[in-house]
Amino acid sequence: MTISLLSLPDAEIQCRLLADQIRPTLTTNTTLVGVYSGGAWIAERLTRLLGLPGPAGLIDVSYYRDDFAQKGLHPQVRPTRISFDVNNRCLILIDDVLYTGRTTRAALNELFDYGRPAAVKLAVLADRGGRQLPIAPDYCVWRLDLPPETGLTLSLDNGHLSWKVEHA
Repeated sequence: MTISLLSLPDAEIQCRLLADQIRPTLTTNTTLVGVYSGGAWIAERLTRLLGLPGPAGLIDVSYYRDDFAQKGLHPQVRPTRISFDVNNRCLILIDDVLYTGRTTRAALNELFDYGRPAAVKLAVLADRGGRQLPIAPDYCVWRLDLPPETGLTLSLDNGHLSWKVEHA
């Protein structure tokens, strides 16, 4: 599949579509947790769109990656902010792109360091295929197949989310 910059979807519209998918499943016990950085931006938007109380949780999985030794410490490690008790809570883990599944696995490891949630579901804007672990999204608005040498990145420019494709 060839993707041009002209064919990339509007990420802001995708956030609204993702909110529409999530809304019917919300309970009073549901809380969002965004993975830095793209997932954090999306989680903040979804919290507003869904009218959820309090801020979303935010996690940085840098220390939990199984390829930490290969990649080293990311220069922008941010503090994890989970200001609520995760025990017996229904969590929706939010990320921008699902690729190999390794970021999701790292996020689950970190979440369980904070307690034992009743359930964890995964919401992403884009599922680009290429899974290396048995992980699948519960909520997703864009599925595409990209070759490994092509990067898909969500960026935040002047308060607006947009997609960028990078070819190696």
